[in-house]
Amino acid sequence: MRQPTENPTCTTSDKTETTGKTGKTRTGKTGAACPAAGTACATGKDDNDVPPRSVTPAAAAGSAGGADGAWAVGCDAIDVTAAAVVLAPVLRRTRVTPSSHLSRLTGVPVWLKCENEQRTASFKLRGAFARLALADPAVRALGVVAASAGNHAQGVAYAAAHFGVPATIFVPAGASPVKVARTRRLGARVEHVHGGIDAALLAAEATVRGHGGLLVHPFDDPTVIAGQGTIGLELTEQIPGLRTVLVGIGGGGLISGIAAAIRQRRRDVRVIGVQAAGAPAFALSWRAGRPVRVPAATIADGIAVRTPGTLTLALATALVDDVITVDEDALWEAMVALLCADGQTVEPAGAAGTAALLRHPELAQGPTAVVLSGGNIDPVTAGRVRALAAGPLGIPAA
Repeated sequence: MRQPTENPTCTTSDKTETTGKTGKTRTGKTGAACPAAGTACATGKDDNDVPPRSVTPAAAAGSAGGADGAWAVGCDAIDVTAAAVVLAPVLRRTRVTPSSHLSRLTGVPVWLKCENEQRTASFKLRGAFARLALADPAVRALGVVAASAGNHAQGVAYAAAHFGVPATIFVPAGASPVKVARTRRLGARVEHVHGGIDAALLAAEATVRGHGGLLVHPFDDPTVIAGQGTIGLELTEQIPGLRTVLVGIGGGGLISGIAAAIRQRRRDVRVIGVQAAGAPAFALSWRAGRPVRVPAATIADGIAVRTPGTLTLALATALVDDVITVDEDALWEAMVALLCADGQTVEPAGAAGTAALLRHPELAQGPTAVVLSGGNIDPVTAGRVRALAAGPLGIPAA
């Protein structure tokens, strides 16, 4: 049994999560509130824990029709190099920074990929800009249309402003006011749609059919995926000996792009997806081998997708080693840990990979990268994170 290492008086609570293609349930002991402010709760492990599926990239690809064949199809379909060329003059090559806290917890070097420091404070700009940059200029000139919960909206608005074309963004009725305001400041027209992201996407598609223009899908588009995949190229260059990458999942554009990019260069790196347990569509679909539609109810609005993309699911099935889920408490704890121990401000979706390591430190095998996918946190959530940081869940700075 793995014992808590930093505060022997930490209490534990039961958590239930889903992991692996087998759909096994993980019920284990996890760190909860410590009795004194400013003390760290280490994550415990119960002897009954079922560990995440440990599979080599070759085995994952083989399950989709043969290692070489699956890799070739997945990688060739996503031209990450072309995306990298058009993105280089405009985007930031975000830094990786070591996390002393997570490194101590896991026993291996852990690095944070700071996409929360990207322009528009999210990785989404990569895919959106690549889509516009590589599109037919005549179609692009008609205007761009997109659907988004907020981060993709800002990416599309930024890219549209760069190319001097109008942008119309359809957002769910409950979209973050902070993200909507920032999208409007970038010059886009924002239309609210009753319902979730699926309804917003239907409205965007109908607009393009009726009036023309360029549809920029939030995840299920090969050029958008390629743009997100440039993170994978950077990781292989920034972290010597990289062996594990943890990536948050919503519709799957980020993880499928990163996996495709890494597989083009390395076959010994494990790519693990992390999804909110309250929005587990991708995890369920990945295990089932087909799209599964489920409700989405999570604080992580950036990954609250009800059904995965067709292309992203196919790529992830071939190229991703494991997909697990984390509960809401883990997301809160991860945001607090990142703020207190690493000085990083992230939104709930951006904390998914960190949450996975807090719950399951054994996921980190060899030098590990955790993608902090976004930092567009609303004031209410940020206020609660600060309050938690000052209270029992506070974790001392490294």
